[in-house]
Amino acid sequence: MTTTLNTDLDRARFGSEWEQWHRAHETRRADPLGFLAITGLHWLGTDPVALPDAPGVWALGADGVTVDLAAGEQLTLDGEVITGRHAFGVIPERASVSPSFTNGDVAGAVEIARRGGHTILRPRRSDHPFLAEYPGTPTYVPNPRWRVAARVRPFDEPRPTEVGAAVDGLTHVYDAPGVLEFAWRGEAFALTAFEGKVPGGLLVLFTDATSGLTTYAANRSVTVDAPDEDGWTTLDFNRAVNLPCAYTDFATCPLPPEGNRLPVGVEAGEKTPQSRVHADAGLVAPGVSA
Repeated sequence: MTTTLNTDLDRARFGSEWEQWHRAHETRRADPLGFLAITGLHWLGTDPVALPDAPGVWALGADGVTVDLAAGEQLTLDGEVITGRHAFGVIPERASVSPSFTNGDVAGAVEIARRGGHTILRPRRSDHPFLAEYPGTPTYVPNPRWRVAARVRPFDEPRPTEVGAAVDGLTHVYDAPGVLEFAWRGEAFALTAFEGKVPGGLLVLFTDATSGLTTYAANRSVTVDAPDEDGWTTLDFNRAVNLPCAYTDFATCPLPPEGNRLPVGVEAGEKTPQSRVHADAGLVAPGVSA
């Protein structure tokens, strides 16, 4: 196993490309209706729920998620204007739909999602103070030494892997296609990888010796390109980022699988955010009556 990736590396170009990547990542994170705009987390059941920050009365029934909109209220989904009573159907696990609304100059949306067998609602508003005051995320200075070669050891079949969640009482199950094996300063390591967002790509959730000190305690993630024909790819810890749960109690992010805690301090990528949204007394965990 080798870690030689930095021979003849143009460090100025490396730093410039990292800056461009992280700037784009921060722009997506601070989208007016992104995770920083979430104002609440609501566990939907058969009892109707009125959201304080969005129109409608919501419930879960035989038709899946339904909303009853009062006169003058409306939502928009895929260009269709929704008024009155509307059924969104049954939301599959890990899927979501986000009908939008406006209130004067304020844009908003209601994310309807299925996470860990529970149906949730997460209102988002472009005027959320946390979004407006977001200062950006501190990072380590990018360093090529944290860019290592890794080899994918695939499983015979993707393995369903259960992991915990940032919210108590919730679990997630993801398919793990294999393990990423790499070396750091002469020591061998392996991390279970999940399927990424692009075909063949991988996602690694991990913690390390910096977690809870300079980096977020629960998790960080790294996106990894699809391996070449020999199974090799690049694991760039400079591009380790926080999940939404580092910023808000209203996230249901997965925790790393067992074995994905590195005993070394990965002093690369994003650090602990400077602020976060804390849930008020109205946040109820799954299985707990309001």
